[in-house]
Amino acid sequence: MFLEYFVNLRDFFDKGGVVLFAIFGVLTLMWILILERLFFFLFRLKDVHAATLRDWQSRGDKSSWKAHKIREAMVVTMRLLANKRITLIKTLVAVCPLLGILGTVTGMILVFDVITITGTGNARGMAAGITKATLPTMAGLVASLSGLLCAVRLERAAERAEEKLMDELQISTD
Repeated sequence: MFLEYFVNLRDFFDKGGVVLFAIFGVLTLMWILILERLFFFLFRLKDVHAATLRDWQSRGDKSSWKAHKIREAMVVTMRLLANKRITLIKTLVAVCPLLGILGTVTGMILVFDVITITGTGNARGMAAGITKATLPTMAGLVASLSGLLCAVRLERAAERAEEKLMDELQISTD
């Protein structure tokens, strides 16, 4: 059963060509970054939020111009921590369909090579090229969609964390 899974995966990579390996590498990196961000939001964010809130509450002055700037710096620090690597994830999301298009181009080149060498009589060779054109496109789009959904959710989580911190860092009007 387990061996059969790997045989099917190997066959998929063989049919899709070299570009599938690049898509797989980008997808793996993207999901490592997504999982790291999920870990941050699930486990580390609470500690960072609590430490920032403790630092603000321990301040005696909360109404001066300097206190306002310190509050802004605390919020910006939280924003930077929450948004860390999300831009890279979004970039990898954009790279996946581009790699899929590269696979389409390389597959179509293979089709044209078959047509040039053997004419249109070699249906099996043309089908192999069309498969090499189609599979990377599909893989790139599926990889992109999975990362896009997570990137949007991570951005929203970062915005909510920033808004929550801004609400809790009260400014005195004394």
